[in-house]
Amino acid sequence: MNFDEIIERRGTHSAKWDMMEPNYGVPAADGIPMWVADMDFRPPQVVLDALQGMVDHGIFGYFGDDRAYKAAISWWMETRHGWSVAPEWIFTTHGLVNGTAMCVEAFSKPGDAVVLFTPVYHAFARVIKAAGRSVTELPMVIRDGRYTLDFDAYEALLTGRETMLVFCSPHNPGGRVWSPAELAEVAAFAAKHDLILVSDEIHHDLVMPGQTHTIMTKAAPEALDRIVMMSATTKTFNIAGSHSGNVIIPDPMLREKFAARMAGLGISANSFGLVMATAAYSPEGAAWVDALTAYLDGNRKLFDTGVNAIPGVASMPLEATYLAWVDFAGTRMKASEFTARVEKEAKIAVNHGASFGAGGESFLRFNLATPRSRVVEAVERLQAAFKDLQ
Repeated sequence: MNFDEIIERRGTHSAKWDMMEPNYGVPAADGIPMWVADMDFRPPQVVLDALQGMVDHGIFGYFGDDRAYKAAISWWMETRHGWSVAPEWIFTTHGLVNGTAMCVEAFSKPGDAVVLFTPVYHAFARVIKAAGRSVTELPMVIRDGRYTLDFDAYEALLTGRETMLVFCSPHNPGGRVWSPAELAEVAAFAAKHDLILVSDEIHHDLVMPGQTHTIMTKAAPEALDRIVMMSATTKTFNIAGSHSGNVIIPDPMLREKFAARMAGLGISANSFGLVMATAAYSPEGAAWVDALTAYLDGNRKLFDTGVNAIPGVASMPLEATYLAWVDFAGTRMKASEFTARVEKEAKIAVNHGASFGAGGESFLRFNLATPRSRVVEAVERLQAAFKDLQ
């Protein structure tokens, strides 16, 4: 597990590296891509060995008999999260953006509205709107430097057309690990307004030391008739290109609706993704994740110390994920100015805060899942780009 190794990714059809210059104007030769949420690390050896076994066999037919795959998911959820998952609850989608889209299709209809607590992962709004639904944005509030939910204010913002709530736990881009009490409040809000609650927990294994993630169904067991869980190996083990994810549904009536939509669209699983996931959800994979989160914690501390030393710039305390959410409001610069300094002067490609919805306008999102030497370089470039503020 050498997370310090520099692995050349340019010219490998990497969205993160090879689309940096076309999308942001950050030169491929010496730019640092800190946007797309994948890591610059190899997955655990057990995953590579499983793929090598497929290559050595040399036949790549349709996948059948998914019992070991589902058993691995159940083992992981029980072992790592204390959540008992029955195999029949598990549906496999082509990643969790696809999983979100499938939930929108299964549990809402055109013209409905879907609730998002913003700012939040930008793909949610994209797929909701593309499906002919609208987004009801309920802005979060920053208290003591962290996002919180203001349910009293949200009542006046609902339109009456809402049928679903998509919730991000842990939160992307703010890095919040929600408390059990907060999760119970979300579930109660969903019940009060008769909303299907889709809990996207793709980052639930990427939690900083000292933090504890709580599964939504454990925080709100009384709401199982409306909760749809989403999880995946892809973010945890850096295998996003396998395009596999899981929609896990305890309630039989919701399962029936979801299964019907899956069947209607002819969706079946990618054998490479299932083989990798089965290998990853193992004791070897668990040891790798423990080492990874310790390394990411080091990157987080280094990045925050350097960025927070720039007057007017504040990195939100990162409790989970590897995505730093940095506020430039204190610089009193327009978004176009601080973004230009980051992209043109520092030559760092980042996600623009406005794309995450209301409340993100003064922020940029930085991906810290890269060798530490690159994080050091990024901090030095940022400090140089804002040196007039020092």
